[in-house]
Amino acid sequence: MPLEALALVLVAACIHATWNYWVKRAQVSGASLVWASSATTAVLYAPIALWLFGSQLLQFGAAQWVAVAASGILHTGYFLSLQRGYAAADLSVVYPVARGTGPLLASIAAMIWFAETPTPGSITGLALIVSGTFTIAGGWALFRRIGTEKARRGLAWGALTGLFIATYTINDGRAVKLLAIAPLLFDWLSGVLRAIFLVPLVMRQRVALRRDLATSWRYMLGVGLLAPLGYILVLTAMQIAPVSRVAPAREVSMLLAAFLGARLLGEGNLRRRLIGAALIAGGVVSLTVW
Repeated sequence: MPLEALALVLVAACIHATWNYWVKRAQVSGASLVWASSATTAVLYAPIALWLFGSQLLQFGAAQWVAVAASGILHTGYFLSLQRGYAAADLSVVYPVARGTGPLLASIAAMIWFAETPTPGSITGLALIVSGTFTIAGGWALFRRIGTEKARRGLAWGALTGLFIATYTINDGRAVKLLAIAPLLFDWLSGVLRAIFLVPLVMRQRVALRRDLATSWRYMLGVGLLAPLGYILVLTAMQIAPVSRVAPAREVSMLLAAFLGARLLGEGNLRRRLIGAALIAGGVVSLTVW
């Protein structure tokens, strides 16, 4: 993976870990947060997206609009799947399964869809990153709980969420790589659609929305500003590097999130988190130099 792409992914990982830390601190309902941050993105990014790439928007054909619509639908599906998973099972099962299977499936699909040739380094890096993600999430203890009905539901919802991650990664990678849509314009359009798609859901949760806006509007504003910026950097990296390498490299954000969780949020398990972080770091190095 070119060093420019790695630099973009690393900066995006820092941004991703930061806004996820804000989400943890805010403790608001998922629907409120996603809709408010998407609406913020739609409004605040509109001037620069239209000023810089408005002419490209006028040149869109059916393929570009289908890719944008698919992105909006898939990202919304990812959110809804994740929320249903959290309601049906433990976060400690759903989240790591989603974050582990997502890049794994995305990398395999990218090798097929974009004819990206795997190398020993890319395969090793992918394996290390997926292993590190599961280690941070709980290691073998995670698998020992799979025998319960609740854990099996978590596994199923986590796998479905991971499938959404993989699918939107391939769709979005194709949009910026093969259809040559500017990453900023593409992500802004996708955010606009997410905000529209989620209106019926948040209207059913108006009380929670008003409460969350009153208590956590600063966090929502921050997420609306930072989250798209991080993903725009990832999409830019996909333009100059294989998607099968960028997708797993994104999980370096788990390394930063593990540190923030252990040190700033007092979540403990520092030793296990450091082992997982080391595996992820080794995986990123393997993706970059081998």
